[in-house]
Amino acid sequence: MRALAIVLALLIALLGWLQYRLWFGTAGTREVAELQARVDQQARQNEGLAERNAALAAEVADLKSPTGEAAVEERARSELGMVRPGEVFYRVVDAPAQAAPPPAPPADGEPEAGEAPPQEPPP
Repeated sequence: MRALAIVLALLIALLGWLQYRLWFGTAGTREVAELQARVDQQARQNEGLAERNAALAAEVADLKSPTGEAAVEERARSELGMVRPGEVFYRVVDAPAQAAPPPAPPADGEPEAGEAPPQEPPP
């Protein structure tokens, strides 16, 4: 009976030690949750990069296609300002916004808020 109590105590101690390692030790549940969050974040980043790669691959395929010359010309016109011989280029520029006129000085000669009163010249 005494041996059974010792074995039972050892098994309870072993169970306690294993539970401690599971919850608080290396590769415990907290660390697993942190790693899962990092994996999820990386997966979202990879999805965005995959979309970007697909857009770039479509652009490359468009430029390499038999009708790619039109795409190259359109890109040169928009990004580099290309003009064919005989064409006239017109640039339309919006007028800059007019600045508001400065406020008129007070009519009664008193200083505005935050200004020092005028100083009299010494005699």
